[in-house]
Order: sequence, then structure tokens, then C-alpha cells
Amino acid sequence: MGCVKRSKKPEDGYIEFGQNTEFDVSPGRTLGTFAGVFSPVALSMFSTLLFLRVGFIVGNAGLLVTLLQFLIAYCILLFTVASICAISTNGAVEGGGAYFMISRTLGPDFGGSIGTLFFFANVVNSAFSIVGCTEGLLENFGPSGYLSWKGHELPDSDWWRFLYRTIFNSLNLVVCVIGSSMFAKTSAVILAIVCICLTSAIVSFFCVGPLDVAIPEVNTLVQNATYHVNGSYTGFLISTLKSNLYSNYSRDYTHENQMTGFSVVFGVLFSGVTGIMAGANMSGELKEPGKSIPRGTISAVLFTFMCYVLVVVLTAASTSHFLLVNNYNYMMPINLVPAFITVGLLTATFSASLSNLIGSSRVLEALAKDNIYGRLLTFVTEGTWRGNPLAAVFTSWALVQCFLLIRSLNVIAQINSVLFLLSYLATNLACLGLDLTSAPNFRPSFKYCTWHTALIGLIGTLVMMFVINPLFAIISIVLCLFLVLLLHLFSPSSQTADWGSISQALIFHQVRKYLLMLDSRKEHVKFWRPQILLLVGNPRSCCPLIDFVNDMKKSGLYVLGHVIVGKEFSNMKTDPTLEQHRHWLSLVDHLKVKAFVELTVARSLREGLHHLSHISGMGAMKPNTIVLGYRDDEPPSDFFLRSDSQYTTHNFDAAESNAVFPLRSSETSRQVDPDEYVFLIKDILRMHKNVCLCRHFQEFDKSTITKSRNYKYIDVWPVNFFDPSPEDPFDTKSLFMLQLACVISMVQGWKHLKLRVHLCEAQSSMNADMTEFSSRRPINSKFKYLLDSLRIKASINQVSARYIAFSGITGS
Repeated sequence: MGCVKRSKKPEDGYIEFGQNTEFDVSPGRTLGTFAGVFSPVALSMFSTLLFLRVGFIVGNAGLLVTLLQFLIAYCILLFTVASICAISTNGAVEGGGAYFMISRTLGPDFGGSIGTLFFFANVVNSAFSIVGCTEGLLENFGPSGYLSWKGHELPDSDWWRFLYRTIFNSLNLVVCVIGSSMFAKTSAVILAIVCICLTSAIVSFFCVGPLDVAIPEVNTLVQNATYHVNGSYTGFLISTLKSNLYSNYSRDYTHENQMTGFSVVFGVLFSGVTGIMAGANMSGELKEPGKSIPRGTISAVLFTFMCYVLVVVLTAASTSHFLLVNNYNYMMPINLVPAFITVGLLTATFSASLSNLIGSSRVLEALAKDNIYGRLLTFVTEGTWRGNPLAAVFTSWALVQCFLLIRSLNVIAQINSVLFLLSYLATNLACLGLDLTSAPNFRPSFKYCTWHTALIGLIGTLVMMFVINPLFAIISIVLCLFLVLLLHLFSPSSQTADWGSISQALIFHQVRKYLLMLDSRKEHVKFWRPQILLLVGNPRSCCPLIDFVNDMKKSGLYVLGHVIVGKEFSNMKTDPTLEQHRHWLSLVDHLKVKAFVELTVARSLREGLHHLSHISGMGAMKPNTIVLGYRDDEPPSDFFLRSDSQYTTHNFDAAESNAVFPLRSSETSRQVDPDEYVFLIKDILRMHKNVCLCRHFQEFDKSTITKSRNYKYIDVWPVNFFDPSPEDPFDTKSLFMLQLACVISMVQGWKHLKLRVHLCEAQSSMNADMTEFSSRRPINSKFKYLLDSLRIKASINQVSARYIAFSGITGS
């Protein structure tokens, strides 16, 4: 095949055949799979949960439900990871990670809204990890901490805790200002430290015997400092395992002693494993993001899952229920080297908070660069120093500081889980849409993602959002839809971004499907609607007519047709319709009409009409009514430049506008002569199509009629101009005029006008032979009955025959 498709950007998902597929690696891309993806993902998924909330989950949910919750959470994560891998291996991935992938698939409107919520999810997750870090600090060095010295312990109160959180958040800020690459380079070392601490905890389960464990003073539910019944830590016992096998929900001593439940426990659990996007967030600094993201993310997910399952089983088999629900830092006193748990806890939570702060700043920077919010985020793009988005970092830091005001770790965990689940839902939706639409350019090198996995991931994330917290889920979804609408209406990128949108692929897929189902042989008069082809010579001089026909179409097909006359197509170097088509589309946007554009090249207007009438539309959606302007000697009026015109446009300057749509002067002869005009009408009737001739629309002012209350009627004259003898005012021509008038009266802006049918005296005095009525019945009564049968509300007015005229609109 000789087809060649060129792409300006590698993220388009395809390249020109024959060109080099290896793109130059940016100097800023220095990270590999382990340091750039595996380590950040593993650290983010350990975070607060590993050392600080496993006891809370096992003690309340029990071993069986805990394993079920981990299985549900990791199934959702794996299906979502499959979607991430498919999208990330379908083209180049730039900075912004998940936001970049979603926006380049779902378009700027949906992608921008999800990117915004994903930015807040990273902010909340950073705050969540800082709160966990502070809690671990105080449980080790606070008033009842295991490593505190008497008289030298850290003070503990709500405001002291806020101060500690602020210090941790400020340390994150310092690291981000210095450069996130420093953290990325040390992430492998940090992960190694966390793994050593985790290994010490696992070994301690086997080596430490039964012992009593102190209950922290912050737990007001238990007043005594030590529990002495049968030892709080029992070691491996069948009885201990049986007591922890089933759910036994209790009160949470860290949050005003509120009662827990399945949703609360799962919200805390899921918030600890939401780090699967950490590697994608670093996509702008990866050497090969298409390869590193799938490999690093999947291996990190499997590694953390095995670690969690191992720790959960060992905990349930060796630690009493009482200790688990009253001391969330139970690993500390039962460890062979208690300092290992302190180091692991503080390192895991602090690194997770730093990773999410970096991720949120990168997403905000990507939103600003894509001009999603226009001038609102200009300060972000301007506040960059040596490639480091300082303005985005400071903005993210300030928002994290606001979320640190929330006292409870578990409440932040639920907000965090819902926001991340929403971003996962969008990722699965994007992959599902790409697969279902059979987009030819969706060819990911990751082959383990299908529409089945994307659908399961989508349903799972949606269900679990409402399981965790229905209120937060509803608020986040409503906020997302509001942002979609807001960005669609006001975002500069919604009109200028050339990223490609899955919505266009879905629309194409469904339109093609329903066009094939629409059978012209099954058309019925009950469902007839005008499908109009308006033949336009120059839109500059007929803007009111284009606007009026748009009101007359009644949700039917509307096509603006134009014929480029006088040249042989075979003698042209290029097709002139290609260049003109975009200007006509800009015209449609400016006039705000819902119309398609069809252009053709022909030797005469009559030949061009044949082209347009036969090729316009598709399937059963073909024009049944052709509208022509009237051929008279009226000079053309330029509605683009008239100061009193509502169609004045600033999209073209005067020179360009005249070049695109040159307006003939009053002295210039018209393109169509009288004979050809008559033949046009004859040809339309020969095609068995309706024809409308429109005159004096250069004097038509829609705004005056629709806003003024001086106009009261839409007048219809049921006269057959092809056979003026008044034999039957009930023929199809008259009914067609009534139908169009009825359509106009149903359109917003015209509803205040009433229909008025004018019957001339000759019609009123005749006796029509109609089987339904007696021949002695007056013709206006018969016409009134006909209007009632057709459900057309109109009054009848008798006029003298000399006032017969075409349809019009009159005043009071």
C-alpha cells in the first residue's frame, strides 16, 4: 500500500512509515525502571499503611475480610494498571503522567477535569502521609512514646501536631525547590531502608515470645497503661488466629472514638495502596516511559501485595484483637530492634508525602502548559526556574498545608481514596473507549489489556467509591461533571487543542451504527421533518436567511451547499474546496447554526445543484427540501461589515474576508440567468424534492421579530402558485407550507407568534367535493377541521383575492 500518515508529534500514537522510530532522549530524562518507577510506586504503596494501620485493619475487619479487601483493592489496581500500561505503550508519554495520558485520550474537557481532581488527589495523599508521619513520630517520641526519654519527650496537642506536620511539609518544599531529581536518585536507597525495616518486623514475629504491650495515653478508651490478661502479644497460637479470623469492629481511638465499619476500614486500606500512578507522574524524567511504566508498576504492585499478605497473616496469628484495635503502632514494642520500625515508618511516610507533592506539582505544571485554565494558571508557567516549576510546587505546598488542618488520618484517607478511585475510573474509561471504538491507531505494545479488563476496573472503581463514602463519591462526581461543562464552555484548549478525543471516535462509531439502522423504506408521514439543503452563493449577503432556515429545520438535517462555478476540475492543480471548507466551518461556528457544509466544483450552477442534491447527506438522512434565494435586482448587502448587523464578525479582517467570500458589486451580473433559475426549480421538482424560494431576506431582522411584541402573527397563504386556480386549498403544497409555519412557531424565540391562515374570497365561496363533509358546509369550516386534525393551532382569516401573496410575518 502507498498510504502515508504523517504525525507532527510522537504522542499522536503513529508515525510516518519509513521514518526512524527511535526518538531522541531529552537530557532531562535520566531515570530507569527501578529508580524511576518501581521505587516510587513501592514507597507510595507502603506509606502509612504498612507500619501504622495494618493492626487497625486486621483488628477490626478480621483476617478473612482483610484478605478479601486486599484482594478487591489489588484487583482494581491490576485492572487499572493494565489500562495505564496500554495507554502508556500506545505513544509517547510526556510530563504530567496520568493526566497526560487521560487528556490525550478523552480530550481537554474531560481530561482537564480529571487532571484537576488527580492534582487534588496527590495533594490530599501528601497530607495523608504527613499526618501518618506525625502520628508515628509522636507514638515513638511523644509523652508515652517507646523511644522518648523522661522529661525530653515531644509535647503533644492538636496545635503541636499541626506544627510538626508543617515542619514535615516544609522539608518537602525544600527538597522540591532544590530539585525533585535528588529524591528520584535516592528513592532506591530509601526503598532499601524500608525493606530492611520490614524484614526486621517479619523476623521479629518468629523470634519474639509473648509479652505485654503498653497502650498509648492518647487512647482514652483504655485508661490503664498496660494490659495484663494472657499477654497482648501471644506469639503464634491457633487460638489467637481464630480470635482474629472474623470481623469485630470497634471504636477508632484516633478520631473522637467513632465506630468503624467495612467502608471505613476499606477506605483506610485503599488509601495506602493508591501509589500506582507514582511512576507515571515521573514520566517526564524517564528514559523510556513506554517500557518503564508497565514493567516497574506491575512488579511494584505484585511485590507490595506479597508483603502485605505476609504481614497480615503473621499479625493475625500472633497478636491479640485487643492490642490491634488499641495500639496501631504495635510493631514497635514487639520488634527485636524497635528503632527499625521507627526508621521504616518515618522514612516510608515522609518519602510518600514527598513523592505526592512532586507528582501534584508536575500535574499542575502540565495543566498550565496545556492552557486548560487560560490565564488563571499563567503564573505557573512563568514561575519556572531551571526546569523546576517553583510556582506549581509552592501552590501544591500551600494546598497540602490546608488539608493538614484535618485532624483524623482516617477521614483524610477516605477523601484520598475517593479522589484516586475517580482518576482510576477515568483511566479505565479511556482505555475502554479506545478498545470499543476499534480506533486503528490504538495499538499498544502491552497486550494484556482488553475491553473486559477495562470494564471490570471501571465498575470496580465506581462501586468502591460509594462503598467507601457515598457523600464524598457523589461530590467528586458532580464536581468532575461541573468541571467538564465549565472547561467545555470557557477553556481555551477546548477549541484549540489538537490532541484527539475519544468522544469523536465514540460519536463516529455510534453514528455509523445508527445510520445503517435508519432505513429510508420505513419512512412515515407521522415522523416527517424538513431536511434542508440551502444553496448559498455568498454567505456574506445571506446571513439572515441561513439563520432563518436553521430555525426551520426542526432537528432535521441542514446542509449549506455552495458551488464553485466556471472551471474544469481536471484542469485545477489542487481542489479549491479543501481550502474553502475550513472557512465555511468557521462561518457555521460564528453564526451558531447546526449545519453541515458541502462544497463542489462544476461548470454551471445547475450541474453543481445536481451534485449537491445527490451527494448531500448519507443513507436515509438525505435532503428532502431545497431552499433557493430569489433572483432579483436587489444589490447585495454585506452583513459581515454592517454596524447594525448581529452577524458582524471579527474572525476575518476585511481583506481576508473578501478574498474568501468575494462580494459582487451591484453592477456585476449575477451568476445565474433567469432561464437557468427556472431550470433549477424544474430539476428540483423532477427529483421529487420540495422547493422553497426566499425573497427580501436582506431586510429580515430576526432579533426585532423575536424580541419585539409588536409582531403577533405568522401568516400563511395556502395558494398553489403552479396552479393558481382555487380548486383545492387542501393539496400537499398548502399542507407543506402549514407544516413549515408550524415548525417555526415551535422554535424558541418564535413561540409568541400565532399562526394565521388567509383564505381568499374565491376559496371561501367555492364548494369542494369532500367525502367527509356535506357539500353545503362552508370551506373555512372544513379548513378549520383540517387544522384541528393536524393539531395545528391557527386562526383563519378571509381576504380579498387581490391580496394574495406569499407566506409572511405581519404586525398587529
